[in-house]
Amino acid sequence: MLNYLWFFLAALFEIAGCFAFWMWLRQGKSALWVVPALLSLTLFALLLTRVEATYAGRAYAAYGGIYIVASIGWLAVVERIRPLSSDWIGVALCVIGATVILFGPRLSAS
Repeated sequence: MLNYLWFFLAALFEIAGCFAFWMWLRQGKSALWVVPALLSLTLFALLLTRVEATYAGRAYAAYGGIYIVASIGWLAVVERIRPLSSDWIGVALCVIGATVILFGPRLSAS
């Protein structure tokens, strides 16, 4: 379950970093937005390495599902846009997929 904490923290910092670039490049905000963007994206990368997984690709795949959950939360909380029911159905499917990838059975590498 600690993996989910790392995933959610990583997602928060990834979304915040990307959002800062969005504000600079798409909303015409100051180039100073790049500073928190780079710091946030660096923390994202560091946090994602805390996940207990044998292979990086599997950790990143499972993270993708959690990233979607966090993105819909960001949409609701930061951007103040109410998610649609289809958003929540997609979120549920992604969490199920992430859980299967992360905790599914593993074959021995012989």
